[in-house]
Amino acid sequence: MDLRYPIGHFEPQAYSVKQKKDWLNDIKFLPQSLENALLNLDEAQQLTPYREGGWTVKQVVHHVADSHINAYCRFKLGLTEDNPTIRPYEEKLWAELSDTHHLPTNVSITLLYSLHTRW
Repeated sequence: MDLRYPIGHFEPQAYSVKQKKDWLNDIKFLPQSLENALLNLDEAQQLTPYREGGWTVKQVVHHVADSHINAYCRFKLGLTEDNPTIRPYEEKLWAELSDTHHLPTNVSITLLYSLHTRW
């Protein structure tokens, strides 16, 4: 098993109403699921990489917030512009910024609750 992909590689699926509902529920319930996953972790555990050479738990949590902010903005651009420019961002560099290392994870969890409500 490749630990870079703990839940496996993305596998495209044919569109269905059920799949759409499942994806919407993933978005809706992610903040609570992520918060639940962190409930019993102390700071040392949050600073532990999930695999050798990988990000810490804390970096992953902040990355999810960063990623979802970008997805939200891209979604809005797609809804409001004829030819939106979807900018990539340097995820690895964002994960090394000081906020990722110094802010508690609850900041990103709170952000995700608000963001997902808007999304």
